[in-house]
Amino acid sequence: MYTAKQAEDKIQELKTSGIPLAEAAWKAALLCVGWPYIFGDRGQYCTPEHRRAAYNARGAEHPTIKSKCKNFSGNGTCSGCTFYPGGKTRAFDCRGFPYWVLKQIYNWELMGAGATSQWNTASNWKAKGTIAEGMPKDTLCCLFKANGKTMEHTGFGLNNETVECSSGVQYSKTRNKKWTHWAVPKVIDGKVEIPDDDSGFPDKTGWRATIRRGSKGNEVKECQTMLYKLGYDIGVSGIDGDYGRATEKAVKEFQADHKLTVDGVCGPMTWDALDKAYASLTEKPKEKLYTVCIHHLDKTQADAMKVNYPSCVVTEE
Repeated sequence: MYTAKQAEDKIQELKTSGIPLAEAAWKAALLCVGWPYIFGDRGQYCTPEHRRAAYNARGAEHPTIKSKCKNFSGNGTCSGCTFYPGGKTRAFDCRGFPYWVLKQIYNWELMGAGATSQWNTASNWKAKGTIAEGMPKDTLCCLFKANGKTMEHTGFGLNNETVECSSGVQYSKTRNKKWTHWAVPKVIDGKVEIPDDDSGFPDKTGWRATIRRGSKGNEVKECQTMLYKLGYDIGVSGIDGDYGRATEKAVKEFQADHKLTVDGVCGPMTWDALDKAYASLTEKPKEKLYTVCIHHLDKTQADAMKVNYPSCVVTEE
């Protein structure tokens, strides 16, 4: 998981890299994976002080504002918190997430205080429709989940992939069936070209999901494989694709060994460190070379050496 500062530096690089801004917006959204949910937020820094203010303003009807903060009382620091990868992160609710990303890339505001009002504000959109009827290919869209005449959730969609802020910012390779509608923001122009080999900015790790205890699947297997081959104990179940207690412990040990935030969560920074450690493990050692000097050869022997070893240098004593 990136800190706010790290993500913002990379967003500035994206904006000046020459790639289409729609592609920059999608990649900017991915940089936020793992950041927290706070009802009503549109990119404010996640701190105990901010959470207390948000809780006081929005009431006990949103208990996670309080329950998700280990230092809500104000004692101590954010160090060790899931949402503190060595620096501040930003917080969103579902409609605040696309608002913030589009604001960063386009300096344009997606209007509406909630998902329904965003959807109903005609000036927000270039086009919109239902997913059942089909949605534009290779085009960055805002997705919506309808409940009767209202929209109760929103996020980003690109083809079959999604990034949303629900219990936090989450990436999925497969679009959930909960999504019912799509809308193309007014500022989006052109198609998004994402390399098939995942070699786009910032690096391969930017396209992996953040995984943690309870996660399952191929990315967990990949993490377990690298940990196992690097010598970490992943438990008796081995490489099973289930991110359990033993895998979490191994990740924490790896993070401690590589001076990362020890939270047991495998996000972009941990993926990057795993890739580098695993690559160094599997690199072929460089062949050692030697220089040999042989003295007191006669001319016949010296000529034979030149024939057998063309790169040798023969000098007369």
